[in-house]
Amino acid sequence: MPAFLTASLSVLTSDGGPFASGPEWGSPVGAPCLLGPPPACGRKNQHVSNVSVQLEMRSLWEEFNSLGTEMIVTKAGRRMFPTFQVKLSGLDPLADYVLLMDFVPLDDRRYRYAFHSSSWLVAGRADPAAPGRVHFHPDSPAKGGQWMRQIVSFDKLKLTNNLLDNNGHIILNSMHRYQPRFHVVYVDPRRDSERFAHENFKSFTFAETQFMAVTAYQNHRITQLKIASNPFAKGFRDCDPSASPCSTAPPIALQGHWGFRAGHAPLPPHAPPLPPQASLPRPPSPTPPALPRHPPLPCPSQASLPPLHLPPHLATHPASSSAPTGLPPSHASLPCTHPCPAPHRGLHEGPQSMCGPG
Repeated sequence: MPAFLTASLSVLTSDGGPFASGPEWGSPVGAPCLLGPPPACGRKNQHVSNVSVQLEMRSLWEEFNSLGTEMIVTKAGRRMFPTFQVKLSGLDPLADYVLLMDFVPLDDRRYRYAFHSSSWLVAGRADPAAPGRVHFHPDSPAKGGQWMRQIVSFDKLKLTNNLLDNNGHIILNSMHRYQPRFHVVYVDPRRDSERFAHENFKSFTFAETQFMAVTAYQNHRITQLKIASNPFAKGFRDCDPSASPCSTAPPIALQGHWGFRAGHAPLPPHAPPLPPQASLPRPPSPTPPALPRHPPLPCPSQASLPPLHLPPHLATHPASSSAPTGLPPSHASLPCTHPCPAPHRGLHEGPQSMCGPG
């Protein structure tokens, strides 16, 4: 790291430097000096003395601040929303500058959220301070003309609560209040630039960017506002019929069964309708080959029937219109499909024959 930057950071992070927290935090406009000791608030280098910073999306920040802004911190790191973006002016177009951010506690207290009153309450003394870190803008260093041509966005900055983080994320304690700070550091080309480190930077704070670090949103109004204003939260928004076509079609009804299609398994309640199947002409059914016709079998004639020999107890049975008891009923009711010869007379008289009634 260059000597000028090391010296500037040592001034920024010193106990008496501009990072010292105090009641003056949260000024309504960008504060060029954070009330450090005289060396830090003294005369500034002409390359930074006229620098001014304008906070982008100020109205959105103010809307969040009116509800009590909350920022999620996770072990893996979470980006801020709203994103910290600024517009710079007053830089030397030909000089080199480094832009960076850090976060300082607003007080020495820990908080908890009271859901019954929808407000934050003091829960005790603050946890031990997390390791102090700064986040350099990835385009640093760059010429002043380049910084002033575009909006400077810190969209890569991530917040974490992992004290052992080695990814360079900003480490914060959950349920603590913080103030983001923005710093413009002039790259001094002089050999003894470390002697002028306190003159080569200018710091800015914005009261509307204060927030509470949380692991989950506590205020439901903050959750709703983030969903409504964050372009990456589209999946959480309710479907707007006027903005996008929402499917309100009822379940498919075929053959009297809701949610069923012929030849398919039942459809889940919210499954999209299956595409209609093309009606193809059915191929003609093959005609079975004609079976050869055989002449009907003649009824057995009287000459070909063997004589009946009935037991004595059946010989005296009275005549009836039904078949003899010794024959199954199914055989007795089979009709004859062609003319029969003379009926065979048994031991008892009657118009009965083996081929059915004459």
